[in-house]
Amino acid sequence: MIFLDLKGFSWYNKSMDMMISLPELYSQIQSLSALVAKQTARIDELEKLIAEKDLLIAKQAALIQHYEAQILFLKRRQFGASSERIDSDLRQLSIFSDIFMSSETSQLPTLATEEVTYTRKKRKGKREEDLSALPVVRVDYELTGDERNCPSCETDMRDIGVALRREIEIIPAQAILKEHAAHSYACPNPKCKGTEENDSLGGSQIIVRADSPKPLISGSLASPSLVAHIAYQKYSNGMPLYRIEKGFLHDGVTISRQNMSNWVINCSQMYLMSVYERLKHYLLQEAVLHSDGTTIQVLREEGRAATTKSCEWAYRTSGASAKKIIIYEYTQTKGQEHPKRFLKDFKGYLHTDGAQTYHNLTSDIIVVGCWAHARRYFENIVKPLDESSRKSSDASVGLAYINALFKLERDFDKLSNEERYLARLEKSKPIADDFFAWVDSLGALPKSPLGKATHYAISQRKYLESIFTDGRLELSNNRCERSIKPFVQGRKAWLFSNTPDGAEASSVMYSLIETAKENGLHPFHYLRFLLDTLPSSTCNNVDELLPWSEALPDWCRMAKQ
Repeated sequence: MIFLDLKGFSWYNKSMDMMISLPELYSQIQSLSALVAKQTARIDELEKLIAEKDLLIAKQAALIQHYEAQILFLKRRQFGASSERIDSDLRQLSIFSDIFMSSETSQLPTLATEEVTYTRKKRKGKREEDLSALPVVRVDYELTGDERNCPSCETDMRDIGVALRREIEIIPAQAILKEHAAHSYACPNPKCKGTEENDSLGGSQIIVRADSPKPLISGSLASPSLVAHIAYQKYSNGMPLYRIEKGFLHDGVTISRQNMSNWVINCSQMYLMSVYERLKHYLLQEAVLHSDGTTIQVLREEGRAATTKSCEWAYRTSGASAKKIIIYEYTQTKGQEHPKRFLKDFKGYLHTDGAQTYHNLTSDIIVVGCWAHARRYFENIVKPLDESSRKSSDASVGLAYINALFKLERDFDKLSNEERYLARLEKSKPIADDFFAWVDSLGALPKSPLGKATHYAISQRKYLESIFTDGRLELSNNRCERSIKPFVQGRKAWLFSNTPDGAEASSVMYSLIETAKENGLHPFHYLRFLLDTLPSSTCNNVDELLPWSEALPDWCRMAKQ
């Protein structure tokens, strides 16, 4: 209890049994207020520090989660299967049934089916099918003369059957030196004065030389089969020139890699470029094309460092085209001016990935986006997760949406272009609309893997939805990615081109070889046919040399389709 003495301006604190003057009390109150203010500031400082720590912990937790996802992704890419196919449960719509079942598209329409009955033909065994294209050489082992006499009674034994054993025998390639000896003939008749042309040349006899094939490259040992073999080994089988050079040495043939390179460049410039340009002409007449690009290193580009990356473009026809054409083009840069120049005469749809290079090329070109690229972002998030985490992941929902579109595309495979167009509008477009609505409502962090996946989908929506404008279009650009893969695989072996001429020759060779494969031709035999035919100018119509021409000899075609 405290008593106040107003006369003496003092306080009496009974609990402490002491008197406190008012100034002293005021001083103590001020000290206590200062202490309270200091403690409050300290508390505020600690609370701020705790908030900062909490924010830092949240950021570090997000980074840890991001890095763990990256590690799982890289481990899967290095050690896991390269296929993008995933467990069947993630391909089902049930993983986001709460979304679909609340919408008008919850019950996906099914295509009308027709029951077809047929009698299955007896199928040959796989080995029989694999060996059916090979020529057969049979060697019979028989007993002759006295060997056929019975060892017991000497009676002549009869043949009661054959024990047949088969094996594949390889006949290695053989290099020979072929000499073309063109004989000349002169008239021995002394009364023959010859022609005026001979007289003008100082000759007095008629001389006639037998026809012989024109050399592929004047003054060179190169033959059509040799150059075709070199190109086939490098551009189809991925063999760098130094390995081909060693292979020739083992067979006793000395051919430098410099000579091989020069032969390929000269043949592409002198002969094969005409076929390449004709293929390009037919390519640009198509209504639907695919395109993709990759890097190439060219060491001796004028004004550029040897380490600078150049670009290799691939353009090809679609699955709806009657002609199958693949064209490669080398350029020093990957700027938009290159596809704009290449496609200046093209009018129609162009399948591409999400690269900005292809956007706004010309008003006559409609860019079609790739749903496989959009799917890949979600698949890279989902694939490394365990089963329980997958089902709770938002990325699984986006993946299931896109998988539903691909599932419908497989159902539409046998439809005509018009039927496919209508089926997509009826069944696929509602799913795509729901997908983009879901993406817009997700609100994922921009730099997170899911944020990158949703950002790609939103930024590419205009191009991804182009698929619904024509039944000839495809859901992905995988067709062109498969076509550029041979170049990418070959680049791992030969690493770079030495000069721009070499890079352009590679583009020509890859174009002819991959187009030949697409049309069922054997690349080596087709190149040999072209190099046999073009130098002698026995064919005035280049169209007769194109891979789909009926005029091509049968030996150019693959033994087994």
